[in-house]
Amino acid sequence: MRFAFKTSPQHTTWADMLAVWKQADEIEFYESGWTFDHFYPIFSDSTGPCLEGWTTLTALAQATTRLRLGTLVTGIHYRHPAVLANMVAALDIISNGRLELGIGAGWNEEESGAYGVELGSIKQRMDRFEEACQVLTGLLSQETTDFDGKYYQLKGARNEPKGPQRPHPPICIGGSGEKRTLRITARYAQHWNFAGGPPEEFARKRDVLAAHCAGIGRDPKEITLSAHLLLGADRNYGQVIDSAAVLGAEGLDLGIVYISPPHDPAVLEPLAEAIRESGLCDQP
Repeated sequence: MRFAFKTSPQHTTWADMLAVWKQADEIEFYESGWTFDHFYPIFSDSTGPCLEGWTTLTALAQATTRLRLGTLVTGIHYRHPAVLANMVAALDIISNGRLELGIGAGWNEEESGAYGVELGSIKQRMDRFEEACQVLTGLLSQETTDFDGKYYQLKGARNEPKGPQRPHPPICIGGSGEKRTLRITARYAQHWNFAGGPPEEFARKRDVLAAHCAGIGRDPKEITLSAHLLLGADRNYGQVIDSAAVLGAEGLDLGIVYISPPHDPAVLEPLAEAIRESGLCDQP
């Protein structure tokens, strides 16, 4: 199993988050670093501070040299996919090919409603998301893109220059819907993120994803399977290891340790050492 970390830019300061990323960039154990894409804090006091995800990710790309980096995940309804494709290409260039494109259909009713950004029904979200995946892959890999959908229409659309990763940065889709999300993941993604839950649920979703892959003739091993592993303020490294072990037994490839604020780089080396000693990791 491989390991990464996540610092959601909520209830924190830029200085603290930046310190974690700079330190992690020097510890080869961590393969990648992740943020999220929300404007209000989630699962906590939503009136608190929250830094915008893509702006901070761009700054973090400049502050690091080794870590792969991405958002878990970008709510597709917040930005037109053509605009997002331009952002992706630019950041792939800025990061020298280290970007991972994390995307999802969107779910946060509070911030969407407050900003007047239409979220829609579950069906509308998924229809829009599937169209967005087609628009993104087209603009990130083709010279021009034409698309005539219900939500998006493009005519000879260009996106230049493109980033160094071809045909496009790896796409990570977050979500567990068995009928639509995992089917879309099978068709478009190189990475699937399981947001959380018991190992038996992860195993069931893994099998559904594999079945969707079989339906289109794709090898499910082409898709990295990741999950969040929560590291609370109590810094209970053993709990992280236990969660990783049970999910690893079900085929987890990448454990993404969600570091709760306050963000402190001092957690990184002890966490890495504890996981190394457990024998779970592939990293040095």
